[in-house]
Amino acid sequence: MSLQSLMRRTAQPSDYGRNEAYYEGASRLAALGVTLPPQVRVLELVVNWPRLVVDSIEERLDVEGFRLAGESQTDDRMWGWWQENHLNEESSLVHLEALLQSIAFVIVGPGADPDVPAITTHSSKGMSYRLDPVTREVVEAAREYRDESGQRWAAHYTDTDITYYWQSGAGWRTDRTVPHSAGMVPVVPFVNRARIDDRCGRSEIADVIGITDAASRTLTNMQIAQELVAIPQRYVVGASAGDFQDESGRFKTAWEAYIGNLMIVENENAKPGQFPGANLQTFTEVVNLYGRLVCSVSGLPPNFLGFISENPASADAIRAGEARLVKRAERKQRAFGESWERVMRCAARMAGGSSASDSARLETVWRDASTPTLAARSDSAVKLYQSGLLPADMARELIGLTPEQRARAAELEQDPVLAADRGLQGLPRFA
Repeated sequence: MSLQSLMRRTAQPSDYGRNEAYYEGASRLAALGVTLPPQVRVLELVVNWPRLVVDSIEERLDVEGFRLAGESQTDDRMWGWWQENHLNEESSLVHLEALLQSIAFVIVGPGADPDVPAITTHSSKGMSYRLDPVTREVVEAAREYRDESGQRWAAHYTDTDITYYWQSGAGWRTDRTVPHSAGMVPVVPFVNRARIDDRCGRSEIADVIGITDAASRTLTNMQIAQELVAIPQRYVVGASAGDFQDESGRFKTAWEAYIGNLMIVENENAKPGQFPGANLQTFTEVVNLYGRLVCSVSGLPPNFLGFISENPASADAIRAGEARLVKRAERKQRAFGESWERVMRCAARMAGGSSASDSARLETVWRDASTPTLAARSDSAVKLYQSGLLPADMARELIGLTPEQRARAAELEQDPVLAADRGLQGLPRFA
């Protein structure tokens, strides 16, 4: 396929701008047909539940390493590439982008050091790609971008090389071609909520957008009601115009009358009174209803949206309330883990240190998506190790130690001098 034809197959979703606005909590009431007078525009209030839905899942997606087939420990070389490319932080951005915009991309390329491939993260802006309908692998991809001077560039990715183009008045001109040894297209999509007939995915906030709009309207109406009718209003019957003048004959301003400064009227025929303030409980009940709907469609525990009872829930009840959210996060780990394995498989081949068969059974190691206590994790790891179901390194991994911490623990375990120096002799060990 030609570069121009491929670039027309844009990966950017049509609702990209809308999703961005909902995540950032931007003002949207005008777009919903809700018109407010300029005087009360400051009362507009937009609830930002979409960000809560996305962030609550993303916070539970932490990669801790990669394990090759037949190995009990995570691969140090791949973890080194991860650290060199700052993927501790960049991986969170990829997950966030995929959850919000339905798709994100990671591109692997030759680095300055031949042994360390360059791994970069990208949104769907300017990205195009084509999948094989049978293998579902990317068969070619393109990316359009601009440099600091504003010059437009494009990169065409195939399974053998990367060709760069720059745009001139006559069209796209070839700049250079960089061959690679990955044997696959070095562009990996991260797709959220893909389906068999739709590999473009869906945004995680699609189900809560309508509920968010309804809650925003209700909260804005409550703000207006609170300002205009919630505070009891006073009235005077039978007063004359002179009753509203000060000592110099100047009439009281509308603000002074509104704020209630006029407390005494000397006219004996005047009869003051007061309208009862409006009850705002109806608005709060409606917003609570919308909040429960968000919980039902997103899997968020009720306490995430502020629904807290007078009697605090037990630890078991809290974990039970998070069960659906944890399961959703584990499903994301399964989908995104496959994509990270493709990234590392591509990087290993590009660095010349792994064949297709060596990395075919590569596994992504994720941090536990649930929120168990350290004591609970430690107790579980010790029991599994003592029963012989887990080796020592996997028990340390279950506790939540990083690859560097696991390596240090193994070093201490094998060196009695170091163990004695740190006061570890006589303690139960994974040995």
